[in-house]
Amino acid sequence: MPDHPILIAGGGIGGFAAALALGAKGFAVKLIEQAPSFSEVGAGIQLGPNIMRMFDTLGVTDAINAAAVYPDMLVMRDGLTADPIVEIPLGAAFERHFGRPYGVIYRPDLHNTLIDAAKALPSVETVAGLKVLRYVQDGDLVRLHTADGQEHLGSGLIGADGLWSAVRWQLIGDGEPRVAGHIAYRAVLPIDKIPSHIAERRVTLWAGPKTHLVTYPLRRGEIFNIVAVFHSDQFEKGWDVYGDPAELHERFARQHGDVRAMIDRIESWRMWVLCDRDPISNWSDGRVTLLGDAAHPTLQYMAQGANMAVEDAVCLANLVEANGDDIAAAFAEYPKRRALRTARVQLTSRFYGDVFHAEGAARDLRNVLLPRKTPEQSYQGMAWLYGGVADDGSQII
Repeated sequence: MPDHPILIAGGGIGGFAAALALGAKGFAVKLIEQAPSFSEVGAGIQLGPNIMRMFDTLGVTDAINAAAVYPDMLVMRDGLTADPIVEIPLGAAFERHFGRPYGVIYRPDLHNTLIDAAKALPSVETVAGLKVLRYVQDGDLVRLHTADGQEHLGSGLIGADGLWSAVRWQLIGDGEPRVAGHIAYRAVLPIDKIPSHIAERRVTLWAGPKTHLVTYPLRRGEIFNIVAVFHSDQFEKGWDVYGDPAELHERFARQHGDVRAMIDRIESWRMWVLCDRDPISNWSDGRVTLLGDAAHPTLQYMAQGANMAVEDAVCLANLVEANGDDIAAAFAEYPKRRALRTARVQLTSRFYGDVFHAEGAARDLRNVLLPRKTPEQSYQGMAWLYGGVADDGSQII
């Protein structure tokens, strides 16, 4: 084992998945988070069979099952007419095809599951309220400097500090993320506030012109997740800011009555600007590497951001174990095991945004072509994503 802990910058889902994956193998880990506490904003996360396999590896499947909802169907509807475009069953046939179910979970529940499991390990140390400034590679050490003047010594550094990663800024130096020009508003309501014909046990995407709305139940069906996305020129750096919903209501004014009814029930919306980056083939340098959104930020249209981060964590931990004390060798191999898969997710997510937000002739074409797929054909189209990862987190291309 290395003489110093592996440092992790960032205490989100990816950071704690990495701490858990490494700590469970006996490696000393020190996780440093900028925020004063470890918390996540209340919103939903979709869990594909690919991340469910990683939960088995991490030993948290039972805890996930206790908090998650397993929907009956994935549905895309036309946002103007409410006509069904695609309906993909998520029952026994889906699980037989992919070996795991499809779930949805309240983001804080997933985060807390990983936090509790990681903190229960004696080899994992966590520190909140420290802002990472820079790092220095010094032989077999990484010296991480934080804003309070401290220096933290590690055998390696994993930048899991998200879209605006300070570690990436130094390691890659490719500037700020690419702004997609889309704004997302999210809200969570008690299930009894939702019309009964809408509050179904399914994930529904209402695809409108330059807009879409996603809805599904959370926390054993007690609450209902709503995410509204639309094209906008507005921009405010960061996440989790309160927005003025006037533009939101304007953008959805022509939508079907069911869509407007859900939006009208929300009294307080939180917004974020959707950003990503162009894929890169390498995000490691010596004893420093990146994970999750710091390495390969993606738009939300495939609902795979958290899924990719947890896959990264499992893959990286397995490589560190396989390479013993040679952290640099493990970090060098890691992007080779992940870059093609994560690049495909990044680029396909951009394309999905175009499909969801189609208007005019493109909308007409979408509404004619997509309903022709059978459930089995839909499963085949998902195979690269849900079956394209090995149990150790490596890509299968």
